[in-house]
Amino acid sequence: MKVKEVRELSTKEIVERIDAEQMALEQKKINHSISPLDNPMQIKAQRRTVARLKTVLRQRLENNN
Repeated sequence: MKVKEVRELSTKEIVERIDAEQMALEQKKINHSISPLDNPMQIKAQRRTVARLKTVLRQRLENNN
């Protein structure tokens, strides 16, 4: 997910998306520990997506104060 796409989401949607992405990331980590993923770079991409979402959310909250 690109930053441009994240910025188009509402704050509520970003919060919901963070929860969903974090759960998916944890599930990928668990699955990878049991049997290796075909593409372990998926974990890195998922982690960066969560970071992008959190960054945009933090920026919005700072601008509102």
